Amino acid sequence: MDDLRDKYIDLIANAGDEASLEDLRVQAVGKKGEISLKMRELGKMTPEERQIMGPKLNALKDEINTALSAKKEALADAALNERLKSEWLDVTLPARDARVGTIHPVSQVIEEVTTIFADMGFSVAEGPQIDTDFYNFDALNIPGHHPARAEMDTFYMHRAEGDNRPPHVLRTHTSPVQIRHMEKHGAPCRIIAPGRVYRADYDQTHTPMFHQVEGLAIDKDISMANLKWVLEEFFAAFFEVKGIKTRFRASHFPFTEPSAEVDIQCSWEDGQLKIGEGDGWLEVLGSGMVHPKVLQAAGVNPDEWQGFAFGMGIDRIAMLKYGIPDLRAFFDSDLRWLRHYGFASLDVPTLHGGLSR
Repeated sequence: MDDLRDKYIDLIANAGDEASLEDLRVQAVGKKGEISLKMRELGKMTPEERQIMGPKLNALKDEINTALSAKKEALADAALNERLKSEWLDVTLPARDARVGTIHPVSQVIEEVTTIFADMGFSVAEGPQIDTDFYNFDALNIPGHHPARAEMDTFYMHRAEGDNRPPHVLRTHTSPVQIRHMEKHGAPCRIIAPGRVYRADYDQTHTPMFHQVEGLAIDKDISMANLKWVLEEFFAAFFEVKGIKTRFRASHFPFTEPSAEVDIQCSWEDGQLKIGEGDGWLEVLGSGMVHPKVLQAAGVNPDEWQGFAFGMGIDRIAMLKYGIPDLRAFFDSDLRWLRHYGFASLDVPTLHGGLSR
């Protein structure tokens, strides 16, 4: 066994690579290796011989395995050193040009909208994106037969068989935030609710997930005149056009009465849209006085309080302001698009310094 030990210790020490080392492992301690065959001969020995030879063979096997492991680590270290020599880096070389990230247009417009409404005394309210059908529909006076409640328009969450909890949906608007805010804080209130909303639609001007901002003002003497002033001030500040004209058209929404679609003045010249000039009109949002049933559902007495609400698509007004032709591009994760339409991270919108630079 001393000859066997010396033989393999020398061979292991002189192995030049891991492949050769593996061959030696198989020859020595593999299933048919020399040491393994020696251990099988223990069964043919007398008990006295086994007591002598067994510990010696085990010690030999352990020594060979230890030598193999040590050599393997040495070979790995040597290979790493060679790799480091060939992949060295000269830290004195000039650095690459600084790569500055950009702010997504949706994030920028949310900041712009928040800045404008904050100046008019509106605070920001938030709520869950997955909500019950009560907050998303019932509390907003949307009846059970309304098309918006159909599965072809709304994403319903799966319910296991026997689950008796109320149905949950991906919210179709941020109006549930208004209900939750009135439930918690009561009246009076003045809030905007920006956030993601979800509807089963997809084309050039619609995506399954998009962004919306809704506004709510509740007090004792609020009227449509207040609504008109707030929206006109917002449009003038957001589009940075003084004296922009608006047009209110009678409409119908379950959660407001009376209701109105709001258009803004625009013109089309050579395929280019210009806001705040010309004889054309472009629809931008829906609005109206909050329906008494909505106030009741939120725990507010409609005989004492009244107010207005409005809602608009953030992605849509971003497209109008910054000339973005396709809504789907907002969600394509194309760095070239973001570098073109993105905003510098330090361009924080302010009313005195300008919303967009």
